[in-house]
Amino acid sequence: MSTLMSLTWRLLRGGGRRGMLSTWLTLGAVVISTGLLLFAVSANVAFSGRADRGAWRNPVQSTGQPVAIEAGRTDYVGDRQITVVDLAALGPNVEPPPGMARFPAPGETWLSPALAELARKLPGDQLAGRFSDVTGVLGEAALVHPEELVAVVGHERDAPAMTVSRGDSMRGDISPAKVDSLAGVPSEDAEGYRILALIASVLMVVPLLVFGGAAARLTVARRDQRLAALRLVGATPGQVVRMTVAEAMIVAFAGAVLGTVLYGLAVPLLTRIRIGGGPWFASDLLPGPLVVLGVLVAVPVLVGLSAVVGLRRVVVSPLGVAKRETPPGMRAVRLVALLAVLAVVPMLGTSASVGVVAVVLGLAFLCINLVGPWAVGLIGRITAKRARRPAKLLAGRRLMDDPRSAWRTVSGVALTGFVAGFLGLLSPGDALAGRVASEQLRLTAPNTAVVADQARERLAKAGVKATVKTEKNLVVTDVRTADLDRARTALDGLVPGRSATSEADDQRFTGQLLDDIATGTIVVLSVSFLVAIASSGITAASSVLDRRQTYALLRLAGTPLEVLDRARRSETLIPLVVMGGGSIAVGVFCASPFMLTSPNVSGAIMLAVCVVVGFAGVIGAGALSRPLLRAVTDDPAPRPD
Repeated sequence: MSTLMSLTWRLLRGGGRRGMLSTWLTLGAVVISTGLLLFAVSANVAFSGRADRGAWRNPVQSTGQPVAIEAGRTDYVGDRQITVVDLAALGPNVEPPPGMARFPAPGETWLSPALAELARKLPGDQLAGRFSDVTGVLGEAALVHPEELVAVVGHERDAPAMTVSRGDSMRGDISPAKVDSLAGVPSEDAEGYRILALIASVLMVVPLLVFGGAAARLTVARRDQRLAALRLVGATPGQVVRMTVAEAMIVAFAGAVLGTVLYGLAVPLLTRIRIGGGPWFASDLLPGPLVVLGVLVAVPVLVGLSAVVGLRRVVVSPLGVAKRETPPGMRAVRLVALLAVLAVVPMLGTSASVGVVAVVLGLAFLCINLVGPWAVGLIGRITAKRARRPAKLLAGRRLMDDPRSAWRTVSGVALTGFVAGFLGLLSPGDALAGRVASEQLRLTAPNTAVVADQARERLAKAGVKATVKTEKNLVVTDVRTADLDRARTALDGLVPGRSATSEADDQRFTGQLLDDIATGTIVVLSVSFLVAIASSGITAASSVLDRRQTYALLRLAGTPLEVLDRARRSETLIPLVVMGGGSIAVGVFCASPFMLTSPNVSGAIMLAVCVVVGFAGVIGAGALSRPLLRAVTDDPAPRPD
């Protein structure tokens, strides 16, 4: 084994300057894949952490010996939501909620750091007047995100706030419930964000796995020739496989370690992404030791397995590799797999479980990657047959000879096209936002006439000019927008367990959800585009190194460098147009069963931007390898590697 590792290390280091450049390309691909993979995995862990930290506010009705009464309501200051949790102990020594040193005594109020800071900044009649006897500050364990506004208020067990039904749960009101503990369960909203995070992770992880697997096959021609030579001089198939796996895994492990470090350095920036009402705690996005260990093991194993898959020609026919024989073409059966997955899509819908949706999306991704090389080969045959210029003929012949390599160059953008098509059609735009809501404050009350009189007195005492009227079981207050927060503070506590809210307040959750979907879409597409452009640039450079002898001989035969460069661009752009468009169509088709509204302008604009950015990114990434093409053709002498 030591002899084998020594030989592997010598082969890895002995490839010359350009051979080491190939290794650096593979290393760079693995670094990018690992960092983004950690982000995708950590995002799921982060949303789960948020759901668990907020669970204590969603009480579970007692089934045994209750220890406390818990209720909740939603208040507002400006356009920000305040979560108010009312608690009353039913006995001594009750275990406090997470993030609190002790259970709040009657009359005490504990505020989150952000709410305490805001109460200090704003005039007292706008916010601080709603909270009496502020005793402590809530810790991180009680909060969903750092900027969350939360107040915990202690009450006597028979206080009106702990005995009166809260009414509309759609507004965030939770009626008093006797509980056995303050553990609670994650809310439906938190579970919804978990589902969205899982789907987003599938849309990010599958392209990353494809890119990471392709990293093991970068500069495959150079390695195939070298290993084929070893087979011809007596190396056994097992030795060839072990050397390849060792070489790939050494580079992959180094890349995985660097990618992990890079992700750790990026966490402070990633915490600023605002979803679910605010940014993130750094601890949410920092992966645990088991996650890091899993990635450090999984990435090298994936790269090693991918490298072994690419060795079939070397092991079976080393002489064919040495003679540069064209491998046999791929079969159209690959297309059948994609069609089979797409046949399942119309059977899905909004009632389908998230697990089923995630599996179908993952299979669609993988099938696109499976069909890609076959489709590129077909495109190459058509291009070569219809070529009227040397560059197109060279491009077509190249696509025919090595469709897998050509597909690796465009696969990133093609898979990103699938993501853009899927998310573009699902983007709800402004269709769910509804009309502009009134800023009238409404307060549900059992005795509207009495409460209306008390409201007029409180507002007058606070110096707020307002018109108060009654509508069924509501007390409606017309007040200037500038005085809304003063009016909310004046009316606070008028009806126990109820807050004065407006129609605009009721629509804020919908607006936040739309903003979060837009933010999530941007994040997923940003990751996808980063993978796509990095994949295009790295594989384009790798392709030049793989074919440097062919390019050099063509230059010696009199082929202008510009013709070679045009051929190289054509073999990227032609399959990119066909496969990119096809992937977008597949993404749109997969999204159709889950549409909430009809297609909208914002979704179409996003698709158009994706197409433009994708093409520009691939063209730009390919242009970066042009100096390398010039360098390898200026020196056509054979290399020892």
